[in-house]
Amino acid sequence: MKNSVSEQSFYIDSEEEEDEEKVLYDKVEDNEAANNSDSSNYSSDNENEIRQQSKPNSLNPSWPQSYRQSIDLYSSVPSPSLNFLGTPTLTRFSSSFLSSTLTRRHTPEILPSLSKPLITPVDEEKPKERRSSSHSLLPPIPSRKSSLKKIIPDGKSSVSHELPLSRQSSYGQAVLNGMNVLCGVGILSTPYAVKEGGWIGLSILFIYAILSYYTGILLRHCLDSQPGLETYPDIGQAAFGTVGRIAISIILYVELYACCVEYIILESDNLSSLFPNAHLNIGSFELNSHHLFAVMTALAVLPTVWLRDLSILSYISAGGVIASILVVGCLFWVGLVDQAGFEPQKTTTLNLSTLPVAIGLYGYCYSGHAVFPNIYTSMAKPSQYPSVLLLSFGICTVMYAAVAVLGYTMFGESTQSQFTLNMPQDLIASKIAVWTTVVNPFTKYALTMSPVAMSLEELIPSSHVKSHVYSILIRTALVISTLLVALSIPFFGLVMALIGSLLTMLVTLILPCACYMSIVKRKISLFQGSMCVLVIGVGLVSAIFGSYSALSQIIQNLI
Repeated sequence: MKNSVSEQSFYIDSEEEEDEEKVLYDKVEDNEAANNSDSSNYSSDNENEIRQQSKPNSLNPSWPQSYRQSIDLYSSVPSPSLNFLGTPTLTRFSSSFLSSTLTRRHTPEILPSLSKPLITPVDEEKPKERRSSSHSLLPPIPSRKSSLKKIIPDGKSSVSHELPLSRQSSYGQAVLNGMNVLCGVGILSTPYAVKEGGWIGLSILFIYAILSYYTGILLRHCLDSQPGLETYPDIGQAAFGTVGRIAISIILYVELYACCVEYIILESDNLSSLFPNAHLNIGSFELNSHHLFAVMTALAVLPTVWLRDLSILSYISAGGVIASILVVGCLFWVGLVDQAGFEPQKTTTLNLSTLPVAIGLYGYCYSGHAVFPNIYTSMAKPSQYPSVLLLSFGICTVMYAAVAVLGYTMFGESTQSQFTLNMPQDLIASKIAVWTTVVNPFTKYALTMSPVAMSLEELIPSSHVKSHVYSILIRTALVISTLLVALSIPFFGLVMALIGSLLTMLVTLILPCACYMSIVKRKISLFQGSMCVLVIGVGLVSAIFGSYSALSQIIQNLI
């Protein structure tokens, strides 16, 4: 399968690259016969990667196969090639800052015209046997290997072709993506974390920042240790086999699911603060403002979860960094300009009784490790990854600390789980902050839930793969279940503390070190081994005490 020169011009900039592409395509075709289990079916940046992919790969994924695709959408891992594709459909997005710097998607309407002439009927049959059912509701997302790739059809999706463009993320784009992953709803609870742990407890934030950066670097070493590793589950499989892959995948999906529960609680809290008298009476059954807005939120996000193409939502959610900066700016405006809440407030130096809750809240702030492998493997210059990680962590940590100090100084012991609930509602800046907080999760819910849904859709029997009814039922059930959990445990701060203590400690501190030690084994140095043991110890202690404290307070509030 070879592209014509005119078709290749969509992907390459010179005649020399065209010749190289043809050579690469020929090499991959020769290797395909010996590697039918390779579900990727694309060429590589160099001969070494081609040889690596052509080998019978013991790391070929079983479940989940959709992880890379869904997490790329969730995290907006970029490819700036939107600016270089000369198609009207794509150039309409190129004028947007977000679409040109934060996205790597394609628009489905242009794909058939680009790719169908390049595919032979024989080639169309091969991917159909290997594609998972989870691809039926989401357009294919290009993987990392090369910008010179074959275009293959998706046998399960109506948007049947992918436009492979990757390994093109610039330094600035990677930093923005790292910040977009780290700077989430956790920033709303940093003042509450200081209240729970006291001023001295704020040091935990910086300790976690250093340890999380270190484990982020370890993930890179794990990815580079063997050919074919691209995602966190891949690392788990390389370290502990299929059991490791499945276990890590389940932990990551539970974390994403829990984040969706947090979104519903967040919406309920903020909307009920705006409309405290809202209620609904149905016969003898009454919904107060919290329950009403939780139900309305679930109904509002349900159609977005059903969407076949989530790329538009990924464009919008990529503005998460801007939304976070806007909310932080509003807090500073209310405090420094409007001088609200700066009367002398009672504060605590150290609060040992609730310090474990603060541990979970601070830990939640660094729950981006599930996406870091995708960011690394999408970079045009992978050697810049440590610098990208350092800058992302540095900026986000400064924002976390600034919000924590200012928020706790303004509101003292009356600080609530989200600082937006403390801001005076009659001020314009407060209204902007609250509505920004309300709008943002509507775009992120579907992207966060999509990886979970796609992983479950892979379990659909092959005889029912083409039926979208099962996918809709799975996604609807997931939304309803998050609603029920949010209504049962409507404690934003405590649920966040539990997620941060249990799941984030596993994903961010414990598992990267454990995987690294298992992969490297005897080659590990004494310093590296000592650091890994130290980080695992910190993670285990934090997980045990933080989870126990959060659970005990949740149970106490429910009784």
